Order: sequence, then structure tokens, then C-alpha cells
Amino acid sequence: MNLPSGDTPLYNHPLHDLEQWLREHGCERDSEVPHSWHCQQTDWSATLSLEETVLRVDYKYQDQTKTLSFPYSLTRDDVEQAVFAFEPPSST
Repeated sequence: MNLPSGDTPLYNHPLHDLEQWLREHGCERDSEVPHSWHCQQTDWSATLSLEETVLRVDYKYQDQTKTLSFPYSLTRDDVEQAVFAFEPPSST
């Protein structure tokens, strides 16, 4: 599957393309909440929710949580950098 170019806003991606993009990043769809996806990385886990106007990301790391929202007007490259390059603050 060919995704639109990375500089394309998320709102110009068909839903099935966004779902494939999430799968390519190792995310798995929630079987009970179809608009939610789960992603597990070495230092954090996240639930990504495809909401009406934003992509909401609820991170869990080091017994903490953080929620970020990204409007669909952002490009896929920008969202990818922000979501999947997340680095939790170091614990001191």
C-alpha cells in the first residue's frame, strides 16, 4: 500500500491508510474500542485514539502518564516524529 506523501495532512489520508500506518509502527487495534490502538515501545506504551478532530495519545512510562493531542491538520511526518519519537523524561 502506498501512503500519501509524508507532508500530507492526516485529514487527507483515507482511514484504511491511517490504520495501515499505525500497523506499520507496531500498533494493534483494540478489539473492544475500534477507534483505539495500542503501541508498545521499549521505554513507554501508548493508546492512540482516532477521535473526531484529533489524534489523542495517552502515554504510560515510569509509573506516569501523559496525554498529547495532535490535530489532523498536521502532516503525517510531523505526527510520526512527535508520537513515535517520544522520549520519557529521565528519572532522577
